[in-house]
Amino acid sequence: MFIQTEATPNPSTLKFLPGRTVLSNGTADFPDASKADSSPLAQRIFAVDGVEGLFFGPDFISVAKGDVDWAHIKPAILGAIMEHFTSGDPVMKSDAAADGGHAEHDGPNGEIVGQIKELLDTRVRPAVAQDGGDITFHGFEEGIVYLSMRGACAGCPSSTMTLKMGIENLLRHYIPDVTEVRPVAEA
Repeated sequence: MFIQTEATPNPSTLKFLPGRTVLSNGTADFPDASKADSSPLAQRIFAVDGVEGLFFGPDFISVAKGDVDWAHIKPAILGAIMEHFTSGDPVMKSDAAADGGHAEHDGPNGEIVGQIKELLDTRVRPAVAQDGGDITFHGFEEGIVYLSMRGACAGCPSSTMTLKMGIENLLRHYIPDVTEVRPVAEA
């Protein structure tokens, strides 16, 4: 098994590409080790000293580190990923569902929310996934779209610029009812 790695715009996060499906549906965010109970893979990676956060996408694993050099922990992370995929254990426990990042929204703004989600899914999420992250829609109210960045994008120095200059401009261009994009902290 050959696992590729890619740098992300966030210097404390590295993207690992195991060359196989990580999650067949949705994404999974593990901001710290206490949230890893639902994933044998996450538990293995968090066992490496210095790992502070994980994010699983369709074909990648984003790993956030603390105050340690990548050269010191990267081999152990590669080993944990390889060990997991050769063990035959599932990535997620059967009762744990991955989060698709989509809350249903019916109501007076249902059509606008549908347009926002469509643009996020077709234009924004694929680009953000290339950087080892994801974006989650949290709501639309009085012209303001509420989003959160996850994975490598959470805490990235350029995430505010991505939200304001990239995503906000895109949404305002296609959907005149959108006036602003604001970040929301994940709970």
